[in-house]
Amino acid sequence: MAKLIECVPNFSEGRRPEVVDAICNAITSVDGVVLLDKEMDADHNRAVVTFVCHPNNAVEAAFRGYQKAAELIDMTTHKGEHPRMGACDVCPFIPISDVTIEDAIELANRLGQRVGEELKIPVYLYEDAATSPKRKNLAKVRQGEYEGIRDSIENEKSRRPDYGPARMNLKSGATAIGVRFPLVAFNVYLGTNRKWIADRIAEAVKSLKGGYRFVKALGFAIKERDQVQISMNLVNYTRTPIFRVFETIKSEAERYGVMVTSSEIVGLVPNDALVDVGDFYLRLENFTKAQILEEKLKEAGTVMGDGGESFYDEVASSAPAPGGGSVAASAGALAAALSAMVCRLSVGKKQYADVKDELSEIRDKCDVLREELVTLIDTDKDAFNKVMEAFKTKDDKVIEDANKEAASVPLTVMDKSLEALKMIETVANKGNENSITDAGVAGLMAMASIDGAGYNVKINLTSIEDKGFVKKLSTEANRIIKDGREIAARIKQRVESKL
Repeated sequence: MAKLIECVPNFSEGRRPEVVDAICNAITSVDGVVLLDKEMDADHNRAVVTFVCHPNNAVEAAFRGYQKAAELIDMTTHKGEHPRMGACDVCPFIPISDVTIEDAIELANRLGQRVGEELKIPVYLYEDAATSPKRKNLAKVRQGEYEGIRDSIENEKSRRPDYGPARMNLKSGATAIGVRFPLVAFNVYLGTNRKWIADRIAEAVKSLKGGYRFVKALGFAIKERDQVQISMNLVNYTRTPIFRVFETIKSEAERYGVMVTSSEIVGLVPNDALVDVGDFYLRLENFTKAQILEEKLKEAGTVMGDGGESFYDEVASSAPAPGGGSVAASAGALAAALSAMVCRLSVGKKQYADVKDELSEIRDKCDVLREELVTLIDTDKDAFNKVMEAFKTKDDKVIEDANKEAASVPLTVMDKSLEALKMIETVANKGNENSITDAGVAGLMAMASIDGAGYNVKINLTSIEDKGFVKKLSTEANRIIKDGREIAARIKQRVESKL
Protein backbone atom coordinates (compact mmCIF):
# COMPACT_ATOMS: atom_id res chain seq x y z
CA MET A 1 0.00 0.00 0.00
CA ALA A 2 0.98 3.64 -0.47
CA LYS A 3 2.06 5.76 2.49
CA LEU A 4 -1.01 6.89 4.38
CA ILE A 5 -1.57 8.84 7.56
CA GLU A 6 -4.84 9.51 9.35
CA CYS A 7 -5.53 12.78 11.13
CA VAL A 8 -8.48 13.33 13.49
CA PRO A 9 -8.76 16.99 14.53
CA ASN A 10 -11.48 17.79 17.09
CA PHE A 11 -13.05 21.25 16.82
CA SER A 12 -14.99 23.12 19.50
CA GLU A 13 -18.10 23.52 17.38
CA GLY A 14 -21.05 21.13 17.27
CA ARG A 15 -24.02 23.41 16.66
CA ARG A 16 -23.25 25.28 13.44
CA PRO A 17 -22.96 22.89 10.46
CA GLU A 18 -21.86 25.69 8.16
CA VAL A 19 -18.78 26.30 10.32
CA VAL A 20 -17.78 22.64 10.37
CA ASP A 21 -18.36 22.44 6.60
CA ALA A 22 -16.10 25.45 6.05
CA ILE A 23 -13.37 23.81 8.15
CA CYS A 24 -13.71 20.54 6.23
CA ASN A 25 -13.57 22.39 2.92
CA ALA A 26 -10.36 24.11 4.01
CA ILE A 27 -8.81 20.75 4.91
CA THR A 28 -9.81 19.07 1.64
CA SER A 29 -8.61 22.02 -0.45
CA VAL A 30 -5.20 20.33 -0.26
CA ASP A 31 -4.68 17.91 -3.15
CA GLY A 32 -4.82 14.24 -2.23
CA VAL A 33 -6.69 14.71 1.06
CA VAL A 34 -9.75 12.49 1.53
CA LEU A 35 -12.37 13.35 4.16
CA LEU A 36 -13.49 10.08 5.72
CA ASP A 37 -15.91 11.31 8.35
CA LYS A 38 -17.27 14.25 10.31
CA GLU A 39 -19.36 13.94 13.47
CA MET A 40 -21.09 16.79 15.31
CA ASP A 41 -22.53 16.74 18.82
CA ALA A 42 -24.63 19.70 19.96
CA ASP A 43 -24.49 18.88 23.69
CA HIS A 44 -20.73 18.48 23.65
CA ASN A 45 -20.52 21.41 21.18
CA ARG A 46 -17.78 19.53 19.41
CA ALA A 47 -17.01 18.11 15.97
CA VAL A 48 -14.69 15.22 15.17
CA VAL A 49 -13.23 15.28 11.65
CA THR A 50 -11.29 12.38 10.13
CA PHE A 51 -9.17 12.63 7.00
CA VAL A 52 -6.41 10.59 5.38
CA CYS A 53 -3.68 11.51 2.93
CA HIS A 54 -0.03 11.02 2.03
CA PRO A 55 2.18 12.27 4.90
CA ASN A 56 3.55 15.04 2.65
CA ASN A 57 0.11 16.68 2.54
CA ALA A 58 -0.95 16.12 6.14
CA VAL A 59 0.62 19.16 7.79
CA GLU A 60 -0.74 21.63 5.23
CA ALA A 61 -4.23 20.11 5.39
CA ALA A 62 -4.34 20.15 9.18
CA PHE A 63 -2.94 23.69 9.29
CA ARG A 64 -5.68 24.94 6.98
CA GLY A 65 -8.22 23.38 9.34
CA TYR A 66 -6.62 25.23 12.26
CA GLN A 67 -6.58 28.46 10.25
CA LYS A 68 -10.28 28.27 9.41
CA ALA A 69 -11.23 27.27 12.96
CA ALA A 70 -9.28 30.23 14.32
CA GLU A 71 -11.26 32.46 11.98
CA LEU A 72 -14.73 31.10 12.76
CA ILE A 73 -14.69 29.87 16.38
CA ASP A 74 -14.48 32.19 19.40
CA MET A 75 -13.46 30.43 22.60
CA THR A 76 -14.42 33.41 24.77
CA THR A 77 -18.07 32.51 24.17
CA HIS A 78 -17.81 28.73 23.74
CA LYS A 79 -19.83 26.48 26.06
CA GLY A 80 -20.22 22.71 25.89
CA GLU A 81 -20.24 19.51 27.92
CA HIS A 82 -16.96 18.17 26.58
CA PRO A 83 -13.63 19.31 28.08
CA ARG A 84 -11.95 21.76 25.70
CA MET A 85 -9.13 24.28 25.54
CA GLY A 86 -9.10 25.54 21.97
CA ALA A 87 -10.96 26.11 18.70
CA CYS A 88 -9.09 23.13 17.30
CA ASP A 89 -8.91 21.37 20.62
CA VAL A 90 -6.81 18.36 19.71
CA CYS A 91 -5.19 17.05 16.54
CA PRO A 92 -3.71 13.54 16.58
CA PHE A 93 -1.81 11.87 13.73
CA ILE A 94 -2.30 8.10 13.39
CA PRO A 95 0.06 6.02 11.21
CA ILE A 96 -1.99 3.82 8.86
CA SER A 97 0.18 2.43 6.06
CA ASP A 98 3.96 2.46 5.55
CA VAL A 99 4.34 5.31 8.06
CA THR A 100 6.31 4.95 11.28
CA ILE A 101 5.64 6.50 14.67
CA GLU A 102 8.80 8.56 14.12
CA ASP A 103 7.42 9.87 10.82
CA ALA A 104 4.19 10.86 12.55
CA ILE A 105 6.07 12.59 15.40
CA GLU A 106 7.93 14.62 12.81
CA LEU A 107 4.59 15.71 11.32
CA ALA A 108 3.26 16.65 14.77
CA ASN A 109 6.29 18.84 15.41
CA ARG A 110 6.07 20.51 12.01
CA LEU A 111 2.38 21.26 12.49
CA GLY A 112 2.98 22.44 16.05
CA GLN A 113 5.67 24.86 14.91
CA ARG A 114 3.43 26.33 12.19
CA VAL A 115 0.38 26.67 14.45
CA GLY A 116 2.48 28.26 17.17
CA GLU A 117 4.41 30.67 14.96
CA GLU A 118 1.86 31.60 12.33
CA LEU A 119 -1.40 31.50 14.31
CA LYS A 120 0.08 32.45 17.71
CA ILE A 121 -1.70 29.54 19.41
CA PRO A 122 0.03 27.72 22.32
CA VAL A 123 0.73 24.12 21.32
CA TYR A 124 1.20 21.14 23.62
CA LEU A 125 2.55 17.86 22.24
CA TYR A 126 0.96 14.74 23.73
CA GLU A 127 0.91 10.90 23.63
CA ASP A 128 3.82 9.54 21.52
CA ALA A 129 4.85 13.07 20.51
CA ALA A 130 5.03 14.29 24.12
CA THR A 131 8.23 16.06 25.17
CA SER A 132 7.87 14.86 28.76
CA PRO A 133 6.08 11.95 30.50
CA LYS A 134 3.73 14.42 32.22
CA ARG A 135 2.30 15.42 28.85
CA LYS A 136 1.57 11.97 27.44
CA ASN A 137 -1.96 11.93 28.85
CA LEU A 138 -4.27 14.35 27.06
CA ALA A 139 -6.44 14.77 30.16
CA LYS A 140 -3.41 16.06 32.07
CA VAL A 141 -2.52 18.46 29.27
CA ARG A 142 -6.09 19.80 29.10
CA GLN A 143 -6.58 19.98 32.89
CA GLY A 144 -8.39 23.17 33.86
CA GLU A 145 -9.63 23.53 30.28
CA TYR A 146 -9.64 26.85 28.44
CA GLU A 147 -10.23 28.99 31.51
CA GLY A 148 -7.64 27.26 33.68
CA ILE A 149 -4.92 27.38 31.03
CA ARG A 150 -5.77 30.99 30.25
CA ASP A 151 -5.25 31.98 33.89
CA SER A 152 -2.04 29.99 34.50
CA ILE A 153 -0.06 29.73 31.27
CA GLU A 154 1.98 32.89 31.82
CA ASN A 155 2.87 32.22 35.44
CA GLU A 156 3.27 28.44 35.81
CA LYS A 157 6.35 26.84 34.29
CA SER A 158 4.52 23.53 33.88
CA ARG A 159 2.06 25.26 31.54
CA ARG A 160 4.70 26.51 29.10
CA PRO A 161 3.78 25.25 25.61
CA ASP A 162 6.04 23.27 23.31
CA TYR A 163 5.40 25.74 20.49
CA GLY A 164 3.86 29.18 20.27
CA PRO A 165 3.55 31.97 22.82
CA ALA A 166 3.42 31.37 26.57
CA ARG A 167 0.14 33.26 26.76
CA MET A 168 -3.38 32.29 25.84
CA ASN A 169 -4.79 33.16 22.45
CA LEU A 170 -8.06 34.45 23.84
CA LYS A 171 -10.09 33.79 20.69
CA SER A 172 -8.55 30.50 19.56
CA GLY A 173 -7.36 29.12 22.90
CA ALA A 174 -4.63 26.49 23.07
CA THR A 175 -4.28 23.12 21.36
CA ALA A 176 -2.80 19.64 21.73
CA ILE A 177 -1.09 17.93 18.80
CA GLY A 178 0.02 14.34 19.09
CA VAL A 179 0.59 10.86 17.73
CA ARG A 180 -1.41 7.88 18.89
CA PHE A 181 -2.70 4.38 18.19
CA PRO A 182 -6.14 4.27 16.47
CA LEU A 183 -8.69 4.77 19.25
CA VAL A 184 -12.36 3.94 19.45
CA ALA A 185 -14.65 6.78 20.62
CA PHE A 186 -17.38 4.78 22.35
CA ASN A 187 -20.42 6.13 24.21
CA VAL A 188 -22.92 4.19 26.34
CA TYR A 189 -26.36 5.61 27.24
CA LEU A 190 -28.19 4.76 30.48
CA GLY A 191 -31.92 4.74 31.15
CA THR A 192 -31.74 7.54 33.70
CA ASN A 193 -31.12 11.29 33.88
CA ARG A 194 -29.15 11.05 37.14
CA LYS A 195 -25.68 12.22 36.15
CA TRP A 196 -24.05 11.05 39.36
CA ILE A 197 -24.64 7.46 38.27
CA ALA A 198 -22.83 8.06 34.97
CA ASP A 199 -20.01 9.75 36.88
CA ARG A 200 -19.56 6.79 39.22
CA ILE A 201 -19.60 4.24 36.41
CA ALA A 202 -17.10 6.34 34.45
CA GLU A 203 -14.87 6.36 37.52
CA ALA A 204 -15.15 2.57 37.73
CA VAL A 205 -13.98 1.90 34.17
CA LYS A 206 -11.35 4.58 33.52
CA SER A 207 -7.66 3.98 34.05
CA LEU A 208 -6.99 6.98 36.29
CA LYS A 209 -9.29 5.53 38.97
CA GLY A 210 -8.12 1.94 38.82
CA GLY A 211 -10.31 0.77 35.95
CA TYR A 212 -9.12 -0.46 32.59
CA ARG A 213 -5.61 0.58 31.56
CA PHE A 214 -6.62 1.85 28.13
CA VAL A 215 -9.92 3.58 28.91
CA LYS A 216 -10.58 7.28 29.39
CA ALA A 217 -14.14 8.03 30.54
CA LEU A 218 -16.41 10.84 31.69
CA GLY A 219 -20.08 11.05 32.62
CA PHE A 220 -22.34 13.52 30.78
CA ALA A 221 -25.94 14.66 30.97
CA ILE A 222 -27.51 14.60 27.50
CA LYS A 223 -30.38 17.02 28.02
CA GLU A 224 -32.09 16.60 24.68
CA ARG A 225 -32.49 12.86 25.37
CA ASP A 226 -33.13 13.25 29.11
CA GLN A 227 -30.47 10.60 29.64
CA VAL A 228 -26.93 10.32 30.87
CA GLN A 229 -23.97 9.01 28.92
CA ILE A 230 -20.62 7.45 29.69
CA SER A 231 -18.35 8.91 27.00
CA MET A 232 -15.11 7.00 26.45
CA ASN A 233 -11.96 6.86 24.43
CA LEU A 234 -10.65 3.30 24.17
CA VAL A 235 -7.04 4.17 23.38
CA ASN A 236 -5.95 0.59 22.65
CA TYR A 237 -8.87 -1.62 21.63
CA THR A 238 -6.56 -4.65 21.27
CA ARG A 239 -5.67 -4.52 24.98
CA THR A 240 -9.07 -3.37 26.27
CA PRO A 241 -11.72 -4.48 23.77
CA ILE A 242 -15.13 -2.84 23.37
CA PHE A 243 -17.12 -5.82 24.67
CA ARG A 244 -15.19 -5.94 27.94
CA VAL A 245 -15.90 -2.30 28.74
CA PHE A 246 -19.55 -2.65 27.67
CA GLU A 247 -20.11 -5.67 29.90
CA THR A 248 -18.53 -3.88 32.87
CA ILE A 249 -20.78 -0.86 32.37
CA LYS A 250 -23.85 -3.13 32.21
CA SER A 251 -22.80 -4.79 35.44
CA GLU A 252 -22.14 -1.48 37.20
CA ALA A 253 -25.42 0.01 35.98
CA GLU A 254 -27.37 -2.94 37.43
CA ARG A 255 -26.02 -2.04 40.86
CA TYR A 256 -27.98 1.21 40.63
CA GLY A 257 -31.08 -0.40 39.15
CA VAL A 258 -30.39 1.18 35.76
CA MET A 259 -30.40 -0.37 32.29
CA VAL A 260 -28.08 0.33 29.37
CA THR A 261 -30.37 1.59 26.59
CA SER A 262 -27.91 1.91 23.71
CA SER A 263 -24.36 2.65 22.69
CA GLU A 264 -22.68 4.46 19.83
CA ILE A 265 -19.35 4.75 18.08
CA VAL A 266 -18.28 8.27 17.16
CA GLY A 267 -16.28 8.56 13.97
CA LEU A 268 -14.52 5.62 12.40
CA VAL A 269 -13.64 2.28 13.98
CA PRO A 270 -11.03 -0.31 12.96
CA ASN A 271 -12.54 -3.47 11.50
CA ASP A 272 -10.71 -5.68 14.00
CA ALA A 273 -12.41 -3.93 16.93
CA LEU A 274 -15.86 -4.95 15.68
CA VAL A 275 -14.72 -8.44 14.71
CA ASP A 276 -13.71 -8.96 18.35
CA VAL A 277 -17.19 -7.86 19.49
CA GLY A 278 -18.92 -10.24 17.08
CA ASP A 279 -16.66 -13.10 18.11
CA PHE A 280 -17.38 -12.50 21.83
CA TYR A 281 -21.16 -12.18 21.68
CA LEU A 282 -21.76 -14.90 19.08
CA ARG A 283 -19.32 -17.28 20.83
CA LEU A 284 -17.90 -18.27 17.47
CA GLU A 285 -15.68 -21.31 17.23
CA ASN A 286 -12.47 -21.22 15.19
CA PHE A 287 -13.50 -17.94 13.58
CA THR A 288 -10.82 -15.91 11.80
CA LYS A 289 -10.78 -12.57 10.05
CA ALA A 290 -10.08 -14.44 6.79
CA GLN A 291 -13.73 -15.58 6.79
CA ILE A 292 -14.97 -12.03 6.24
CA LEU A 293 -16.05 -11.56 2.63
CA GLU A 294 -14.73 -8.02 2.32
CA GLU A 295 -11.33 -9.10 3.60
CA LYS A 296 -11.13 -11.80 0.94
CA LEU A 297 -12.18 -9.34 -1.76
CA LYS A 298 -9.53 -6.88 -0.59
CA GLU A 299 -6.91 -9.62 -0.72
CA ALA A 300 -8.02 -10.64 -4.21
CA GLY A 301 -7.89 -7.01 -5.35
CA THR A 302 -4.34 -6.68 -4.06
CA VAL A 303 -3.22 -9.77 -5.98
CA MET A 304 -5.03 -8.90 -9.21
CA GLY A 305 -4.28 -5.19 -9.14
CA ASP A 306 -6.65 -2.61 -10.55
CA GLY A 307 -6.08 -3.58 -14.15
CA GLY A 308 -4.49 -0.24 -14.90
CA GLU A 309 -1.07 0.40 -16.39
CA SER A 310 1.83 1.72 -14.35
CA PHE A 311 3.82 4.73 -15.50
CA TYR A 312 6.53 2.36 -16.71
CA ASP A 313 4.00 0.36 -18.72
CA GLU A 314 2.78 3.55 -20.36
CA VAL A 315 6.33 4.63 -21.23
CA ALA A 316 7.08 1.20 -22.70
CA SER A 317 3.94 1.18 -24.84
CA SER A 318 3.69 2.28 -28.46
CA ALA A 319 2.01 5.54 -27.44
CA PRO A 320 4.27 8.59 -28.04
CA ALA A 321 3.37 10.04 -24.63
CA PRO A 322 4.38 9.86 -21.86
CA GLY A 323 7.86 10.09 -23.32
CA GLY A 324 11.22 11.64 -22.60
CA GLY A 325 9.81 14.80 -21.04
CA SER A 326 7.74 12.88 -18.52
CA VAL A 327 10.66 10.56 -17.74
CA ALA A 328 12.86 13.62 -17.15
CA ALA A 329 10.30 14.98 -14.68
CA SER A 330 10.21 11.58 -12.98
CA ALA A 331 14.00 11.63 -12.62
CA GLY A 332 13.76 15.06 -10.99
CA ALA A 333 11.09 13.82 -8.58
CA LEU A 334 13.31 10.90 -7.57
CA ALA A 335 16.23 13.28 -7.02
CA ALA A 336 14.14 15.42 -4.67
CA ALA A 337 12.86 12.30 -2.89
CA LEU A 338 16.37 10.94 -2.29
CA SER A 339 17.54 14.31 -1.02
CA ALA A 340 14.63 14.45 1.46
CA MET A 341 15.47 10.90 2.57
CA VAL A 342 19.07 11.82 3.42
CA CYS A 343 17.79 14.82 5.37
CA ARG A 344 15.50 12.56 7.39
CA LEU A 345 18.41 10.23 8.09
CA SER A 346 20.39 13.21 9.41
CA VAL A 347 17.90 15.34 11.36
CA GLY A 348 17.63 14.16 14.95
CA LYS A 349 21.11 12.61 15.12
CA LYS A 350 23.49 14.22 17.61
CA GLN A 351 26.42 14.54 15.21
CA TYR A 352 24.28 16.62 12.84
CA ALA A 353 22.59 18.78 15.48
CA ASP A 354 24.28 21.94 14.22
CA VAL A 355 22.68 21.56 10.77
CA LYS A 356 19.27 20.34 11.99
CA ASP A 357 17.39 23.51 11.04
CA GLU A 358 19.08 23.83 7.66
CA LEU A 359 18.45 20.20 6.70
CA SER A 360 14.89 20.34 8.03
CA GLU A 361 14.18 23.27 5.73
CA ILE A 362 15.73 21.43 2.76
CA ARG A 363 13.70 18.32 3.59
CA ASP A 364 10.46 20.29 3.50
CA LYS A 365 11.37 22.07 0.27
CA CYS A 366 12.36 18.81 -1.39
CA ASP A 367 9.03 17.26 -0.41
CA VAL A 368 7.25 20.13 -2.18
CA LEU A 369 9.54 19.90 -5.22
CA ARG A 370 8.92 16.19 -5.50
CA GLU A 371 5.16 16.71 -5.61
CA GLU A 372 5.54 19.46 -8.21
CA LEU A 373 7.76 17.31 -10.42
CA VAL A 374 5.41 14.34 -10.11
CA THR A 375 2.61 16.62 -11.34
CA LEU A 376 4.81 17.70 -14.26
CA ILE A 377 5.00 14.07 -15.44
CA ASP A 378 1.36 14.31 -16.53
CA THR A 379 1.62 17.99 -17.47
CA ASP A 380 4.29 17.13 -20.06
CA LYS A 381 2.16 14.30 -21.42
CA ASP A 382 -0.86 16.62 -21.66
CA ALA A 383 1.20 19.30 -23.43
CA PHE A 384 2.28 16.81 -26.10
CA ASN A 385 -1.32 15.67 -26.60
CA LYS A 386 -2.41 19.29 -27.03
CA VAL A 387 0.13 19.68 -29.83
CA MET A 388 -1.32 16.63 -31.57
CA GLU A 389 -4.82 18.04 -31.20
CA ALA A 390 -3.68 21.46 -32.42
CA PHE A 391 -2.39 19.99 -35.69
CA LYS A 392 -5.89 18.69 -36.39
CA THR A 393 -7.23 22.24 -36.34
CA LYS A 394 -4.77 23.39 -39.05
CA ASP A 395 -4.87 26.78 -37.28
CA ASP A 396 -1.33 28.26 -37.20
CA LYS A 397 -1.94 30.27 -34.01
CA VAL A 398 -3.38 27.28 -32.13
CA ILE A 399 -0.42 25.16 -33.25
CA GLU A 400 2.08 27.89 -32.28
CA ASP A 401 0.53 28.27 -28.80
CA ALA A 402 0.51 24.51 -28.25
CA ASN A 403 4.19 24.25 -29.25
CA LYS A 404 5.08 27.10 -26.90
CA GLU A 405 3.40 25.28 -24.01
CA ALA A 406 5.15 22.04 -24.97
CA ALA A 407 8.51 23.86 -24.78
CA SER A 408 7.68 25.71 -21.55
CA VAL A 409 6.75 22.63 -19.53
CA PRO A 410 10.16 20.90 -19.77
CA LEU A 411 11.82 24.25 -19.04
CA THR A 412 9.87 24.26 -15.77
CA VAL A 413 11.14 20.73 -15.12
CA MET A 414 14.70 21.96 -15.71
CA ASP A 415 14.24 24.89 -13.33
CA LYS A 416 12.82 22.78 -10.51
CA SER A 417 15.47 20.08 -10.96
CA LEU A 418 18.17 22.75 -10.74
CA GLU A 419 16.57 23.97 -7.52
CA ALA A 420 16.73 20.40 -6.22
CA LEU A 421 20.34 20.03 -7.37
CA LYS A 422 21.40 23.10 -5.37
CA MET A 423 19.92 21.59 -2.22
CA ILE A 424 21.41 18.18 -2.97
CA GLU A 425 24.87 19.78 -2.88
CA THR A 426 24.21 21.02 0.65
CA VAL A 427 22.89 17.59 1.64
CA ALA A 428 26.00 15.91 0.20
CA ASN A 429 28.27 18.29 2.12
CA LYS A 430 26.41 18.39 5.45
CA GLY A 431 24.11 15.37 5.60
CA ASN A 432 24.57 11.90 7.02
CA GLU A 433 27.84 10.57 5.59
CA ASN A 434 26.48 7.03 5.76
CA SER A 435 24.07 8.11 3.02
CA ILE A 436 26.60 9.95 0.87
CA THR A 437 25.99 7.66 -2.12
CA ASP A 438 22.24 8.38 -1.89
CA ALA A 439 23.05 12.07 -2.18
CA GLY A 440 25.31 11.18 -5.11
CA VAL A 441 22.55 9.30 -6.92
CA ALA A 442 20.21 12.22 -6.23
CA GLY A 443 22.70 14.51 -7.95
CA LEU A 444 22.95 12.22 -10.97
CA MET A 445 19.16 11.98 -11.26
CA ALA A 446 18.72 15.74 -11.02
CA MET A 447 21.28 16.34 -13.75
CA ALA A 448 19.68 13.65 -15.91
CA SER A 449 16.38 15.47 -15.46
CA ILE A 450 17.94 18.77 -16.52
CA ASP A 451 19.64 17.29 -19.59
CA GLY A 452 16.61 15.21 -20.58
CA ALA A 453 14.15 18.07 -20.20
CA GLY A 454 16.65 20.28 -22.05
CA TYR A 455 16.41 17.98 -25.08
CA ASN A 456 12.64 18.42 -25.04
CA VAL A 457 12.85 22.19 -24.79
CA LYS A 458 15.16 22.33 -27.81
CA ILE A 459 13.19 19.91 -30.00
CA ASN A 460 9.96 21.81 -29.36
CA LEU A 461 11.60 25.17 -30.11
CA THR A 462 12.34 24.03 -33.67
CA SER A 463 8.59 24.16 -34.43
CA ILE A 464 8.06 27.71 -33.11
CA GLU A 465 8.03 30.77 -35.41
CA ASP A 466 8.33 33.40 -32.64
CA LYS A 467 12.10 34.06 -32.68
CA GLY A 468 12.02 36.15 -29.52
CA PHE A 469 10.36 33.32 -27.61
CA VAL A 470 12.85 30.82 -29.05
CA LYS A 471 15.83 32.96 -28.03
CA LYS A 472 14.49 33.53 -24.51
CA LEU A 473 13.87 29.83 -23.81
CA SER A 474 17.15 28.73 -25.45
CA THR A 475 19.13 31.17 -23.33
CA GLU A 476 17.38 30.07 -20.13
CA ALA A 477 17.76 26.36 -20.91
CA ASN A 478 21.50 26.75 -21.66
CA ARG A 479 22.00 28.67 -18.42
CA ILE A 480 20.30 25.96 -16.36
CA ILE A 481 22.38 23.24 -18.06
CA LYS A 482 25.62 25.17 -17.44
CA ASP A 483 24.80 25.86 -13.76
CA GLY A 484 23.59 22.30 -13.28
CA ARG A 485 26.74 20.70 -14.67
CA GLU A 486 28.94 22.80 -12.40
CA ILE A 487 26.96 21.80 -9.32
CA ALA A 488 26.69 18.15 -10.40
CA ALA A 489 30.48 18.00 -10.87
CA ARG A 490 31.04 19.30 -7.33
CA ILE A 491 28.59 16.76 -5.92
CA LYS A 492 30.31 13.93 -7.79
CA GLN A 493 33.71 15.04 -6.53
CA ARG A 494 32.38 15.22 -2.95
CA VAL A 495 30.82 11.75 -3.14
CA GLU A 496 33.86 10.07 -4.72
CA SER A 497 36.17 11.62 -2.13
CA LYS A 498 34.24 9.70 0.53
CA LEU A 499 34.35 6.30 -1.19
